[in-house]
Amino acid sequence: MRSEFQTAVRQLIHEKGLPEHKVMEAVATALLAAYHKSYEGVEDVRIEVDADGEVKIWTNKRIVAVVDEPSHEISLADAQLIKPHAALGEHIEVETPEIFNKIPAQAAKQVVLQRIREAELDYQMESFKDKLDELVLATVLRREHETGSFVLDLGNKAEGLLEPKEQIPGERLAIGQRVRVYVMQIKPRRPQQPTPMALCSRIHKNIIRRLLELEVPEVHDGLVEIKAIAREPGSRSKVAVWARQESIDPIGACIGVRGNRINNIISELNGEKIDIIQWSADPAQFVANALSPVKPLNVELRQSDTTALVTVADRQLSLAIGKEGQNARLAARLTGWRIDVVRPPAGVSQDGE
Repeated sequence: MRSEFQTAVRQLIHEKGLPEHKVMEAVATALLAAYHKSYEGVEDVRIEVDADGEVKIWTNKRIVAVVDEPSHEISLADAQLIKPHAALGEHIEVETPEIFNKIPAQAAKQVVLQRIREAELDYQMESFKDKLDELVLATVLRREHETGSFVLDLGNKAEGLLEPKEQIPGERLAIGQRVRVYVMQIKPRRPQQPTPMALCSRIHKNIIRRLLELEVPEVHDGLVEIKAIAREPGSRSKVAVWARQESIDPIGACIGVRGNRINNIISELNGEKIDIIQWSADPAQFVANALSPVKPLNVELRQSDTTALVTVADRQLSLAIGKEGQNARLAARLTGWRIDVVRPPAGVSQDGE
């Protein structure tokens, strides 16, 4: 049985794609469980399995002058062959290979398979944790027609779910298509869902953050900081950026030469427009910047209800508000100020346009 068992363990390591130590730990735990299940009142046993499937078994025995219970005791003379300075009354681990033959083969097989499956799921869960809050390049496996959700292959036997509410409006995904998704939550395994599942998103605002980190070295290296993001998925987003060094143009860094960096992100997000905004510690200036491409004539902050009264030239009024109020709405989300766009009083110069 031992040689067959070693062959089976080596095969498990090869087939399952798990780290060797995971398989060895799982098999050792399974053998111990099978042994304890078959024998009540058994001695204190420790089992280890190496990468070749070799099983090592030790029993914890008490050192005595005269052995009455061989399964629990060892003579002082025998103990000192293992540990020269062993003394009476101490406990010592004694290698006991014959215990392996006491483990029922069928029981061992069942428990080993169960433990290996648990090890696989635990390993998947650990791998999933590394993907949490990250951008992952996934492959579309299938579409669930009843719910409209897409099941994704995230790599390393991990699967993700892209629900309709997390899909970009108007975007069509095809089976086999490669697409970047943001992993926002890990659902642990349950009886009806035996493997953990990653809940993914194409509309989460952090997908823009991760794409900028991917495309813009200055953002990745921390030289340019993303201060805030406001997004209406599939339509338009505003991103406030700030450079830690005066010599760096944060907007230019994000846009790239001839717009190559920002265009890559726009393409990834199915044509969604992205405005890169200069962040400012001055709230009034930040509000003015957030209304880009408009240049306000004046910004007055009303602290009582956190409202910014923004005066713009008549010709830029509709541009400041945007189609269906989108530009002002995104600017408000970006800055945290409620924005009221108003015309200048009669007779006031509109040269600022």
